[in-house]
Amino acid sequence: MKSTPRSDVLRGTLDLLILKTLALEPMHGWGIAQRIQQLSSAALQVGQGSLYPALQRLEERGLIEGEWMEPTGARRAKYYQLTASGQRALGEETDSWRHYVQAVELILEAGS
Repeated sequence: MKSTPRSDVLRGTLDLLILKTLALEPMHGWGIAQRIQQLSSAALQVGQGSLYPALQRLEERGLIEGEWMEPTGARRAKYYQLTASGQRALGEETDSWRHYVQAVELILEAGS
């Protein structure tokens, strides 16, 4: 049976991906979803039902802040950017993620 990569993103992973995406530049929700898809070579797709609750959760935790803006010639949208706390959390979550991946890799390699 051929395995295909899962396109849905786990909650903790999604938070990390959003923080990383916003570290590149402030953007609105749809732009965040598109950037994650682009940077993952379309392997990861984030639906609105997952993205917007995650943005709200990160905003409530003070890791990102949003501001409603109306760019020239565009519809009004809420643009998000990292806070100082968000920048620190990104570093911590990145380290944690890499440690997790190494641990899983050890298990996958066991007995090979």
